[in-house]
Parts: sequence; C-alpha cells; structure tokens
Amino acid sequence: MAPTVTPSAEPKGRPGYGQLLRTRGAWTFLVPGFAARQPFAMLTISIVLLVQHTTGSYGAAGAAAAVTGVSMALFAPYSGRLADRHGQRAVLVPGVLVHVASGLVLTVLALADAPLWALFAAAVPTGASVPQIGPMVRARWAVRLKDSPLLPTAAAFESVTDELTFVVGPLLATALCTALHPAAGLITEAALTLLGGLLFAAQKRTQPSVGPDGPGETDGAGGTDGAGRGDGHARVRHVPALRVPGVRILAVAFLGIGSVFGGMQVALAAFTESIGEPGLNGALYGTFAAGNMLSGVVCGAIAWQTAPRRRLLVGYTALALTASGLWAAQSVPLLAGLGLLVGMCIAPTLITGYTLVESLVPAGARTEAFTWLTGAVALGQAAAVTVAGQLEDKAWAGAGFLVPMGGTVLALVTLLALRSRLSVPPHGRTVARGVGHREPAAVD
Repeated sequence: MAPTVTPSAEPKGRPGYGQLLRTRGAWTFLVPGFAARQPFAMLTISIVLLVQHTTGSYGAAGAAAAVTGVSMALFAPYSGRLADRHGQRAVLVPGVLVHVASGLVLTVLALADAPLWALFAAAVPTGASVPQIGPMVRARWAVRLKDSPLLPTAAAFESVTDELTFVVGPLLATALCTALHPAAGLITEAALTLLGGLLFAAQKRTQPSVGPDGPGETDGAGGTDGAGRGDGHARVRHVPALRVPGVRILAVAFLGIGSVFGGMQVALAAFTESIGEPGLNGALYGTFAAGNMLSGVVCGAIAWQTAPRRRLLVGYTALALTASGLWAAQSVPLLAGLGLLVGMCIAPTLITGYTLVESLVPAGARTEAFTWLTGAVALGQAAAVTVAGQLEDKAWAGAGFLVPMGGTVLALVTLLALRSRLSVPPHGRTVARGVGHREPAAVD
C-alpha cells in the first residue's frame, strides 16, 4: 500500500506544515537531506574565498566558482533524468564519491598556487557531481503526496529548507574560511556531502520506484502498482522536461534568481573587505537569506486564491525593483535592509515556480524538471560571480551589485513577453509532443 495521504485523512481548509511533517516516512529523508543540502550553499562562497586568498583576485576567484556552477548547471538535468530512470540511489552514491574527491583535489591545487587552468580542470568534475538533493527530495514529496492538497505546502516547505541552508551555509563557510583556514570551507563541504549524501541514498524505502516509464509510488519495498507504473494510470512515454515550454520560461526566471545569489556573494565580500570588516560578509548575506526564509514560511502558510502565474509575475517584478537598488546602497545598515527586502522577494518566486512545475510536467520527468530549475539557478550564479568578480576588480567596491539588477530585469522582460506559455493546459492535462499524461493535483 503506497503511503499517500488519503482525502479522508485530511482536515478541512488549508493543510499546514504540521500535517505535512506527520507524513509517514518523511523524517527519514528530510534529516539526511538537510545535511546533504548544506554543501550546495557552501560551495561557491568557499571557492571564492579560497581562490581569492591564494591569488589575490576576485576575478580569478569568480571564474573558478563560475566553472563549477556551469558544470553543475549542465550536468544536473542529466543527473535528474538518470535518477528518474534508474533510481536516486544509483545516481547519488557514485556522484557523492566523485564530488568529494574532486573537491579535495581543487582545494590542494589552490593551496599549491596551481595555475588557473588547473583549478578550472578540477572545478569541472566538482560542479558536475554536485548531488541534486533538493530536486530528489521534491520528487519524493510528489510521490508520497500524490493528488493531495499538501503538495503546495510541501513546495513551500522545501523552499524554506533551501533558504535555511543559504542562511547556515554561507555563514558557516565564511566563518570557517576567515577564522580557521581559507580551505576549511571546502573541506567541510566535502565532509558534509559524504555524510549527508550517503545517508540520504540509504533511504531506499522513500525513494520513487522506477519502472519502464519513470518513477512511480513506492510500496515501501521498492515496488510499483504491479504494472510497472507508480500512479495507476495508463503507461506513458518519457517526455524530456525541457520540451515543455513552461519549463524553459521558468528556467530563464531562475537564471535571474541565480544572478542575485552570485552577484551578492561576490559584491558583499568585496564591499565588506573594502571597509575593513570582512567578517560582516556572512552576516549581511545571512540577513538576505533570512528574509528569503521568513517570506517562504509566510508564503507556504497562505491559502492563495490568486493564480500561480500572476503570483510569479508580481513577485518577480518586486524582486527586480528591489535588486535594482543594491548598487546604490553604500552603508552597512542600508545594505542590510535592502538585502532583507530582496531576500523576501525571492522565496515566493521560487515557491510559485516549483508549484507550476507540478502542473506543467508529467510525473515521470519531475526530478529532471526540478534539476533544470536548480541548474538554472547555478548557471545564473556562475555567470554572476564571473561578471561581478570582473566588475569588483576593475571598477569600485560594490560594483558587483549591478549584476543582480541586470539579471532580474532581463528575466522579468522575458517572463512578461512569454507569460502565456506558463498556463496549464485546459482540464489540467499536460501535453508534450502529443503525449497525454495523468491529471495533476490542484496546486492553488
């Protein structure tokens, strides 16, 4: 019997976080999943701080971090597709081992003052093998809460969890690199990846089962509904997630969000160093991420009556407006306050984007779709740290704040121009390449 939430078990009104966390088996993947997510938030800032320390250049540091981010963005969707077809454990275990080994090699090369091309060579496998824990957790929720009104609550909870990691991760990495040793951030990142990733992979009972057409529900022992299908509906062909037009538009939006993360990481580090207070970097970035987390908690608790597409457009407009003011903030209090507002605009946008994916993409491609969005954030972050690093080296301290403004404005223009492609097809049926799929759960 699949451990889904039945209609009779659900209370009247909007289900909340308490009910979500009482879902059977949830804690077995949430706890190791949280530990395994920390490295994702620590990786970029750890590379920036280490390489800047060894080379003295934010441009070189940003470029090394960018190679890692681009590699992750390019390989993450294929990792998600393999997880959909072969199971999460089969992808996670070798990926974790490769990531740890290549991350340690990158650390040794940086400390040995190796040439930049050698750092790039080590950064490629480091980024390509980043475990896609967030998308895998979301895929587990989607299976266990099939056709349940708890799905949007789970999307909000996951966004809050992501943002909590972006509060803890950069603070931890910055503290380790500045107070202990410049390489301490990357070494800790590797240790958490190994421990959390392997523990998460060991939770076989909650991972989506795998049949000829993608993942379905697990019966607690890795089985499906008896016909190689996890959802009890007609068998469907696997449809690549990126062939769904809405996923491509959302990827552009998430690229803009990545530009905020990357641009702020480099610009905050340069700004705080320029005023002689490098330790404030983690606190300022943590304030930005805290706003993100708090707004995510509130967003998940609201019973929204507005359509997801409208919420996405309104939220992204607010994000672009607030991000456009960062470059003018030249004091710590003003920068902290504006950073808090920027963070508060990000979580609702992320939550709505992931909620739309539930409606736009068939079940057999969800992990892949989630990894495209996660990869888009990483790619936007990679491009942002590169451009912001160059601006910090060649312009004034804080010039990197221009990057979040440019990234979000360009993404907003794209969203407004192509917003019709974010609409769910009539009658709740997702169609791609002429293939029909089951009716998804209501998400709003």
